[in-house]
Amino acid sequence: MGQVSTRFPDFPWDTLAAAKARAAEHPDGLVDLSIGTPVDPTPAVAREALTAAADAPGYPTVFGPESLRQAAVDWLDRRFGVHGLSPSQVLPTVGSKEFIANLPTQLGLGAGDLVVVPELAYPTYEVGARYAGCEVIATDSTLSLGPRVPALVYLNSPANPSGQILGRDHLRKVVDWARERGALVVSDECYLEFAWEDTPCSVLHPDICGGSFDGILAVHSLSKRSNLAGYRDAFVTGDQSLITELLEVRKHLGFMLPTPVQAAMAAALGDDSHVDAQRTIYAARRHALRQAFESAGFTVEHSEGALYLWMTRGEPCRDTIDWLAEWGILAAPGDFYGAAGSQHVRAAFTATDERVAAAVARLTI
Repeated sequence: MGQVSTRFPDFPWDTLAAAKARAAEHPDGLVDLSIGTPVDPTPAVAREALTAAADAPGYPTVFGPESLRQAAVDWLDRRFGVHGLSPSQVLPTVGSKEFIANLPTQLGLGAGDLVVVPELAYPTYEVGARYAGCEVIATDSTLSLGPRVPALVYLNSPANPSGQILGRDHLRKVVDWARERGALVVSDECYLEFAWEDTPCSVLHPDICGGSFDGILAVHSLSKRSNLAGYRDAFVTGDQSLITELLEVRKHLGFMLPTPVQAAMAAALGDDSHVDAQRTIYAARRHALRQAFESAGFTVEHSEGALYLWMTRGEPCRDTIDWLAEWGILAAPGDFYGAAGSQHVRAAFTATDERVAAAVARLTI
């Protein structure tokens, strides 16, 4: 058996241990902006649905009830103008990270298959591809591939870590290019409801896909939109043949959401008010932190959407991490997300109002 270290890169967060310890020595305590984990309450509509479904002695199904899948269809139509989906084209997943990590393997990809990820990317895209034995290329330009045809192309908008929102023309060109070559496009859209300076678009919108979902999958998560990261509920939707194939594979492997979590997910998808309220909270934290970081000499780039500020001081990112640690602040180094991030850091504005205020006070001294 091979060693894990030879199959995967080091787990990136483990490399922050020293900086975290230094930051924690601050007299007023650590301000952790490194991980975008929600800290605000799970909405009552989800907790009440979870409680009501708590008497669940039988096994859940991998596909989940049609009512859950219909809630996802209705949400995409209502919020993002995605028309024509059927509940049969929605597959619940145990969070989006699980799905992305296992997708190449569950599609039967492996040695000889090429997976394309963004130049700045959530690390799990690459990890999942390497887990399946695929080759990985990080690029934002299909021209750089030459005659090579990938099996899978990942998109992420609004993007983690940069917050960049991809325009409709760009999305349409990628979809058209992939379809001409028989490549699958997988769009990670878990931040779609958090945009600040532009309007994101789902890859399933008719302006992008032309009214056909062939060769496209879109991944959505409730972790961010509904503060349900602890529930591990997400879903994938799009190409009917691929959803059917993945359903059969996942039935064999037992990838199923607990019945109470399925109920909470359906309830949360049916309610927009809690998301709108959370957007207001994040907007205030984002504004305060952006002003503070800019006053401390940082240049904020992109950051049009998602829950992060993507910033640079024009120096190696680990030097910036060390500088912030001296002020009791922990951010994520840009090299977590690829070589293109070597001079950037990512700061999440998912900390509490009290911790955000502490960071602001330290940065504006």
